[in-house]
Amino acid sequence: METSAPPVVAVVGPTATGKTALAVTLAQRLGGEVVNADSMQLYRGMDIGTAKPGLDERGGVPHHLLDLWHVQQPASVAEYRERARAEIDRLRAAGVVPFLVGGSGLYVRAVLDELDFPGTDPALRARLEDELVAVGPAELHARLAALDPAAAAAVLPSNGRRIVRALEVIELTGGPFRAQLPAPAPHYPAVVIGVDRQPAELDARIAARVDRMWAAGFVDEVAALAADGLREGPTASRALGYAQVLAQLDGTLTAEEARERTVTTTRRFVRRQRSWFRRDAAMTWFDAARADLADAVLGEITGRTIGA
Repeated sequence: METSAPPVVAVVGPTATGKTALAVTLAQRLGGEVVNADSMQLYRGMDIGTAKPGLDERGGVPHHLLDLWHVQQPASVAEYRERARAEIDRLRAAGVVPFLVGGSGLYVRAVLDELDFPGTDPALRARLEDELVAVGPAELHARLAALDPAAAAAVLPSNGRRIVRALEVIELTGGPFRAQLPAPAPHYPAVVIGVDRQPAELDARIAARVDRMWAAGFVDEVAALAADGLREGPTASRALGYAQVLAQLDGTLTAEEARERTVTTTRRFVRRQRSWFRRDAAMTWFDAARADLADAVLGEITGRTIGA
């Protein structure tokens, strides 16, 4: 580690692959620190359901950008980027390797690449959100399809929040929503490591993780957050597991249904994550099940001239 400004090492991939444990091991060996890139771990109190690493899991490695937002606060990729880059700039200036770790693909890309994020207009956003309540996401999705077919193809017809944001950007910029995601230009020198597992193995790990969540008191966690305004949070209330337990607490799902839907929705989400990350040709992929994973990844990192 001869340079005072080492590259960023990003450790990314689908949920439940083992990114956190790998990143901690690598950071211990390289004297690095972790910068969180899991969008739901940014929320205070969302611990069990997001697999937020506890102090024992951090292995003495400093972790940054956990517990930033109240559950009622909407997610902001632009705000996250500003905070993450400030931490990364500080670490690099001190000669410390920043490990950007998480499965939120847009958040990772926002930090590593030059992306243009249009602002928001409160009055416009409020009008579109009122329309969403009045007519439902399907009608707004049809409008989006007429204005920007590529954006409509990339946004689920049921995802009202993303539909509203796409329509807002189109009105603010006068251009298509997808045009706001240009071919990336790098902001930092980076080594991007992807970790994945065989689908059947990952499906089993997801089911086991959900079992651990329930055993660790996940329902109580959601109930406490609901008392603190979780239902009013446009982002946090839709998080995997949290939305299902809120439905259980409201009586629209049984406990078993909430648990099973958490498993199935997480598995679907993993497939979308895999599709997102696999588009990045510059990423080096590793099977997270291999016995020599940490050594192999460390070899890749050092071979990509950290310290050069």
